[in-house]
Parts: sequence; structure tokens; C-alpha cells
Amino acid sequence: MIKRSITLAGHKTSLALEDEFWTALELIAQKNHQSLPNLISQIDASRTDKNLSSAIRVFVLKYFQNTARTTRSAKPANQ
Repeated sequence: MIKRSITLAGHKTSLALEDEFWTALELIAQKNHQSLPNLISQIDASRTDKNLSSAIRVFVLKYFQNTARTTRSAKPANQ
């Protein structure tokens, strides 16, 4: 686990995530032309009852599931 400090809505907080999730979040932020804190703020604002670290893991999983579905459906039928 890698712990990082981040400011969300003007408050400092720390998040502990596996390195793979930090890497995935950074990639998603880059692809969406936004900063990592901005992306985490969006995840934070949309979560319901999960803690933030869990919400981030679920967000990353869903992001790549949707990407895989989109890629699969974009392939021609003969492939």
C-alpha cells in the first residue's frame, strides 16, 4: 500500500492504495485531460456509502470494464 496526502474540498486527507491503483488513476486522469486531485474529487463527490479508497478501486475497475466492453463492441464482426 502506498499512502498519499491529497487536498479534497479544501481539506487534507490521506489515501492508501496499492501502487497499481495509483498508476491506473494517473492514467485515467491523463486520458481525461484532468489532474489526479480533480479526478479523485469527482470520485469522492459521486460515492455513496463506501469509504474513499474503496470507491476509487471500484471506479478504476468499472472504468476498465467499460473500456474493455467498448473495445470489444467496436471490433468488426469477423474478428
